[in-house]
Formats: sequence, C-alpha cells, structure tokens
Amino acid sequence: MGNNIIRDRIAAAGGRALNIYFTAGYPTIDSIPTIISSLEKSGVDLIELGMPYSDPLADGVTIQNSSRVALDNGLNLKFLFEQIEEARKSTSIPIIMMGYFNQLLQYGVDDFLKLASKNGVSGMIIPDLPMDIYERDYKAMFEEHNLTISFLISPMTSDERIRQADRLSSAFIYVVSQSSITGKKGDISELQKSYFNRIESMGLNSPRLIGFGIHDNKTFETACNYSNGAIVGSAYIRALGDTDDIAETTASFIKSIKNK
Repeated sequence: MGNNIIRDRIAAAGGRALNIYFTAGYPTIDSIPTIISSLEKSGVDLIELGMPYSDPLADGVTIQNSSRVALDNGLNLKFLFEQIEEARKSTSIPIIMMGYFNQLLQYGVDDFLKLASKNGVSGMIIPDLPMDIYERDYKAMFEEHNLTISFLISPMTSDERIRQADRLSSAFIYVVSQSSITGKKGDISELQKSYFNRIESMGLNSPRLIGFGIHDNKTFETACNYSNGAIVGSAYIRALGDTDDIAETTASFIKSIKNK
C-alpha cells in the first residue's frame, strides 16, 4: 500500500502509540468534531471511531450503552460522514472506522469505502469480516480506495491464523488482550503476558496494538512493553459520559494514561 499514515504514526510513536476509541454520536450527536480535535490536541496518535450498532458482539456494557445513546440521538452513517468531513477541516490525525460488516453491506461496500476515503478516513476495523472473505472479495476494493484494514487476534487464535492476520493487516494487528468483552478494569495478568510473549516470539511483520482492558497508565505501560502501543476505549467513554467540557476532560484523561 502506498501512503500508509497509520503505520507512519505508529512508527513515529516509538513503541508508545496511543489509539483512542470513541463511539460516534456519543455523548451528543454532533460531538464528533470536538472529540476528534480534542484528542489530536492532547497528543493521541490514532483515533478509532466506532459506528454505533444495535448488536455489538465484542463490546462490554460501557460501549453498548454509548451505542444505544448514539442511535437514540439519531446518528446515521450519512450524518457521521458529514461530521468527519467537518472535523477534517481542522485536523489531520488518522481516523480508523470500527464497525460490523453488516453496516457496510447495507450501505454497499464499495460505496461505503469510497465515501470513507473521500471524507478523510485512513482505515477500517471490521471484527466480524472473515479474513478469507476479505482477501477474496474485498482486498482489492480497500486498496483501490487507499484504506487499510486491521484484523483482531486473541489468546484463542492459532499461530496459522495469527500469521494470516499479519499478512493481511495493512495497518496493525489488533491484539485482543483477553478472551472476553471490552471494558474490564483489572491489571494485566501473567497469563496475558505469556500470550503477549508468544506473539512477540513469532517475529511478525505488522505493528501490534493491544486493546481490551487498557484503562490507566499502568495497563498502558504494560501493553507498550509487549507491543507497539495500546488501544483505550471504555475508560475514555466513561470519562465522556461524566463531563460538560469535552476538551478539558480529554486533555486530563490522556495525560493520566500517558502520565505526562
């Protein structure tokens, strides 16, 4: 792939890339540009923008609730793309859209990818898109629109499928830290560390970001010790749900994760 801004940003972060997830349309339907701008100003490397979905399989209660609020707020894909376009007038941080394959199918995959690319999206994460189907039917389409894709692996993923994810992920491998839903709050366990070591020892080519359960400076630092950085979602969404000042809350939240 030609210009790969996501990999460039991960490389520039020197093993401490911070990717922040938030649900589009939460806490208010038109808060997307403010959140994107605030995250960029706070020194985040990547933004993962969740498309709210009525049946989010991998998500814990926090993200499910934010999805429900966003849908109740009336968010749809047309308005979401308009909000991204608005945000792009004053920001350049890479935006990755995260959603479920059915959302793309309902819109029309080629039309969706074309619109995403046109409005300044750099990549996609689609957890329920099988790698074989992607390679056979959609890889060329993603490349045509200059959009990357990142596949997920978990402690249950076989070495063979990890290598397939490495070969097909054009942005990064999303290392799911545990075989459960998002939003867990404990420390990273020894069992998880042995899984991270297993991945490390495979000598993969793609950068790796660890997600699920990364919620504070301690878990962020641990994730960075075993990968190229981390993804934080539920903890940031909880912070957004408790504020009237998105910019100030975002700045202090990111500071607490990076401990700067």
